[in-house]
Amino acid sequence: MEQIKEFADRYLTQIQFIGPMDIVEIILISLMVYYLLIFIRNTRAWQLLKGVFVILVFLVIAEILQMDTILWIARTAFQFATIALIVVLQPELRKALEQLGQKNLIRSVIPFESSKPEEGLFSDRTIREIVKGCVEMSRAKTGALIVVRQLDSLAEYERTGIAVDGIVTSQLLINIFEKNTPLHDGAVIVQGNRVTYATCYLPLSDNMRLSKDLGTRHRAGVGISEVTDSMTVIVSEENGKISVAYEGTLSRGLTAEELEEKLRSIQKKPTDEKAHKRWKGWFHNEK
Repeated sequence: MEQIKEFADRYLTQIQFIGPMDIVEIILISLMVYYLLIFIRNTRAWQLLKGVFVILVFLVIAEILQMDTILWIARTAFQFATIALIVVLQPELRKALEQLGQKNLIRSVIPFESSKPEEGLFSDRTIREIVKGCVEMSRAKTGALIVVRQLDSLAEYERTGIAVDGIVTSQLLINIFEKNTPLHDGAVIVQGNRVTYATCYLPLSDNMRLSKDLGTRHRAGVGISEVTDSMTVIVSEENGKISVAYEGTLSRGLTAEELEEKLRSIQKKPTDEKAHKRWKGWFHNEK
């Protein structure tokens, strides 16, 4: 009881002396934290933050159980953690400094319009157009890589591509991936009922269980499905086979009906179900 009373006397009495500048300082710190979280959410630092959270939970358990050796190793490693984070997140830190010099800084800190896409709200027509385009490209053995976005942000990969912003049609997809055209190299990102970006570069999967005969296009499709909740449709340039990568799993040699079924499985999926899987994925990767 005496410790509680001492805590109250030391800290709670200070609340009475909060002035206008203290309130301004609290607001500024809150905005800084909010902007930092929004920025991290749109980069690969979000995945890193989840890993740090797991480590912190482990260290709390180690502290409770008095695992002195583990705590000593953690304290020693922490001395180099800051330098390691700077090296790993160098592209993100540079992007953050660039944004500080932009004129629309206030608008990015306090967004007046929601930048959140219509999550999963793509129509039956969009499904039919994607399937039709993939079937045509399969017959002509035209390679294609189509990423259908869901909840997770793809801003990190959109920055590597070219903005398109066109309604999804089979003709548009075929024209984009036609050989020797300016936009055929890389991936297309579909958000809702629109093709938003083309020629995007995706992370390659390092899954050793993937077949050795798979090329860069398939490994990129699996790679983006491992780090986001998007579904990727791949058309092979070598044999014309249609494949789908989702949650790190690759389904190969699909028919038009099977491709349509795959796309419908994520169409208009309830947001609460997605959110549940997303929180669940914080601690283990569902395959």
